[in-house]
Amino acid sequence: MRPLLLSIPFVVMMGLAAADQSAAQIKGTDLLVTPAWLNGHLKDPDLVILHVGERPRYAEAHIAGARFVELSAVDGTRGAQGEHLVLEMPEPADLRTRLEQLGISDDSRIVVVQAQEYFSPSTRVMFTLRYAGLGNRVSWLDGGLAGWTDAGFPVTAQVPEVKPGRITKAADPSLIVDHAFVQGLSKGGGRVRLIDAREPMFFEGPSHGTMKAGHIPGAANLPFNSLAGDDQKLLPKAELERRFRAAGVEPGDTVVAYCHFGQQATMVLFAATVLGHPVKLYDGSMDDWGKRKLPTEGAKP
Repeated sequence: MRPLLLSIPFVVMMGLAAADQSAAQIKGTDLLVTPAWLNGHLKDPDLVILHVGERPRYAEAHIAGARFVELSAVDGTRGAQGEHLVLEMPEPADLRTRLEQLGISDDSRIVVVQAQEYFSPSTRVMFTLRYAGLGNRVSWLDGGLAGWTDAGFPVTAQVPEVKPGRITKAADPSLIVDHAFVQGLSKGGGRVRLIDAREPMFFEGPSHGTMKAGHIPGAANLPFNSLAGDDQKLLPKAELERRFRAAGVEPGDTVVAYCHFGQQATMVLFAATVLGHPVKLYDGSMDDWGKRKLPTEGAKP
């Protein structure tokens, strides 16, 4: 079982980008790039590589030019009911400043690289970039750092110098929903499916820590760690479609996902985006739901 990666630093559309595809030609649907593509674009002046993994391991080996991203870089805990949540999207102006410090600009071509199987932290970074208005400029390296080295491409310990960027794009707050929106889903209407991205033991299980037992009423379970293979690549499109269909997601449905704190859910939302679904994140997730003492269902003793 892969680790939950909930409090550690952190910061897939099956048509892969062609090797000769320029940054200017990248479309919003090109969410995956291969190691070969990235290697061919390492010298592009607008390329920004974001490494999501363990800091000591980054210091030892990363793709040339990659900048290390940790949780605090994209965390803006504003709190709920007077209490801070564990993880929350920063306010747009604050987020722009943070991303600019990573050297990101409106025209940056961003590739997110997960290392040490940091799947959901890397997709949280990707979702954050999409929220910031940069969704059509960001891709995930399919296979992550392991896929890069398996392909025979080199790594370095040299940390790059980073010049601040400039972002003027508007954020997209419609990607984030709150508890009231999620509660309204129980009234039906519209093609929206609520997905719990946690592992089954949490979806079905007793309370743990400060988390309430069970899951949000009406949610289906699609574990975040069931969407990538042993090769650390996103599952083939046909298999993703099968798993989403088993969770009750039909073509054209909007997928609203949650988890413990709003991190694991982004892996589900990333895969859903690859399949062409509109997506939304309940950012507060069970952390917020429990603090508000809202009802759950399906808990086993």
